[in-house]
Amino acid sequence: MKAVVLLSAGRHPNSGAPMPVRAELQAIALGRRLGCIVGGLHAGAADKAIADCLGHGLATIAVLAIGPDDDPIPALAAEIAAIAPDLILAGRRGQGGADTGLLPYRLARACDLPIAADAVAIAREADDTLSVVQSLPRGARRRLSLRTPALVTVHQAAPPERPFVYRERLAGRIDEKPGLCVPAQAIGFENRPYRPRPRLIGDGAAGGSAEQRLRAATETKSVGGTLMIDPDPADAAAAILDYLTAFRARS
Repeated sequence: MKAVVLLSAGRHPNSGAPMPVRAELQAIALGRRLGCIVGGLHAGAADKAIADCLGHGLATIAVLAIGPDDDPIPALAAEIAAIAPDLILAGRRGQGGADTGLLPYRLARACDLPIAADAVAIAREADDTLSVVQSLPRGARRRLSLRTPALVTVHQAAPPERPFVYRERLAGRIDEKPGLCVPAQAIGFENRPYRPRPRLIGDGAAGGSAEQRLRAATETKSVGGTLMIDPDPADAAAAILDYLTAFRARS
């Protein structure tokens, strides 16, 4: 079985220094534990964070050279179509940039592949079927069967990454080649002040009337506090001081 791990140019959250994304290193470990031939794939410029992934279990990394304003999806989709891997592994999201976590889903749609999110364990059921254990909220787990080829994102609760081996880092190889350059489409965002949302599930008694249940499901309860939109610094400081004074008096 051939597996590809999608790699991103991670940055340390405090210093900004190049560093691999831990979830992607965990994806490498899952692929190696599955017995796959694992390679790395990155769309963008060569980066020290990408090169360091060689020391965690990758023998080769393919770097598709595209511009900073290009969309990585066409380049990644074209390369995946060329190498035809059985399994594509990725982290939940990158680290240190404009990381939305949407790239695995966009890539799965572009390649017409099934996707399973937040995997913590992967096992082989048959030649073309995998058993994937997903991480759910509050520590729950769910097992599902996934037919390959497929794309799987890895949760941070997966087993830890393989230790860094400097000898493997030196022995690894980075293959740079031009990627398919397609300018990314600009996505407009609108910033709006917070407003209370209606409750989707009310806490009214199940035996109440239809009117009572509707009111309990749609009414918005006040939680206190004051909403200040672009306040004057002096007014904001006074509001914070009043809040701290009231909090101290209650405690």
